[in-house]
Amino acid sequence: MTTRKMHLAQFLVHGPSYHSLAMWRHPETAARNYDWTQPELYQHIAKVCERGKFDMVFFADLNYISDTYQNSLEPALRYATQAPEHDPLPLLSWMGAVTNRIGLGATLSVSHHQPFYAARLWATLDHLTKGRAAWNVVTSLNHNQAANFGEERQNSDARYERAHEFMEVCQKLWRSWDEDAVVMDREAAIFADAAKVRRIEHKGPHFQSRGPLNVIRSPQTGPAILQAGTSPKGVDFAAQYSDAIFAIQPRAEDAATYFTAIKDRMDAFDRKPAACKILFGMQPIIGASEAEALEKQELHNSLVPLDGGMAILSAHLDFDLAQLDPGAEMAERQEPELQRLKTRYRKSSGASMTVAEVAARHGQSVGLPQFTGTPTMIADKMEAFMNEAGGDGFMLSPIHCPGAIEEFVDLVVPELQRRGHFRTDYAGTTQRDHLSQFD
Repeated sequence: MTTRKMHLAQFLVHGPSYHSLAMWRHPETAARNYDWTQPELYQHIAKVCERGKFDMVFFADLNYISDTYQNSLEPALRYATQAPEHDPLPLLSWMGAVTNRIGLGATLSVSHHQPFYAARLWATLDHLTKGRAAWNVVTSLNHNQAANFGEERQNSDARYERAHEFMEVCQKLWRSWDEDAVVMDREAAIFADAAKVRRIEHKGPHFQSRGPLNVIRSPQTGPAILQAGTSPKGVDFAAQYSDAIFAIQPRAEDAATYFTAIKDRMDAFDRKPAACKILFGMQPIIGASEAEALEKQELHNSLVPLDGGMAILSAHLDFDLAQLDPGAEMAERQEPELQRLKTRYRKSSGASMTVAEVAARHGQSVGLPQFTGTPTMIADKMEAFMNEAGGDGFMLSPIHCPGAIEEFVDLVVPELQRRGHFRTDYAGTTQRDHLSQFD
């Protein structure tokens, strides 16, 4: 029987809280001289994850502070519900400067930018990181974000129609320079062969771009593409373009359904299933014993105020949960805004959760399952999840920072390597090399 290999990515946010609202006030965070505003912290994280041979570190990003809950900014600011968030893109160069192999990814929405800007930015980052850049392509569905750009929120069909054309233009621009266009013939005074640089002359329903890009062909011909779509439109987009998908599915049963939907849909775009890796989210909580790990879990979860969970879930749904009875069963609600995260509304047993229970879990991990136990137990749970759900690996989210990421690298990674589930070294140099290493 072939030992199944795993890919690992580290989830980050350029802010005081990631998936966990407890993170910024956790005693372990406070004890380690934590300052989330300083770039040295992220350089440290990148070096730790490279030592652990991770595929990538990855930043989520939101361009708003939500006022959805109770029609006020106060809850989001009070509980640091992924607010504030500084721009993560400049950090990729900082982290790339102190590492050599690990992939460096971040989110940039296509909803409020032009393709030429994005293509130029990501091609440049791909050069600066020597082929380690990864772009998490998202469309923006929150009214707060649209308002910050002076625009109206669009429906799903309109957002993804625009996103498909956005990617089409970017891909044309990334290919507007041939790989051998730069000849650097000093004697003949020829820097580039103009016959190998082309205009794209794109004219579509949403964008016009003449081209060519004023950045030479980058190491990966543009960055690796990441996505996290769960709607039918999002699944199509991911199946067509993505090199990797980050998915939040608390139950292995639902994760298996999602995994199959993506892999099956790729055939429609003439892509092999292995061309897109699906990484399921998890929040590891590690102890020297099971009892110690459970104590850590209890402490962490107790640090998340229910109102904070209501605020961050309201932001992610773009729906004010203050309108609902906290004791109402979430899975039975029919509001259209509540359908998008439907798989997060049930316990592992399949039983429905109340609004308050879903909000509490969302504040603790944004729906990521908490894998709790000794390093051996964590590895066992990762194996079991992949055996039931499928998947190609995991996106990890810490309960405190620094400290939790280092624990996983030092304690769980060696166990995964011992079992033959994870690489002991990188086989290539680019982000796409890492994602394709186990094909």
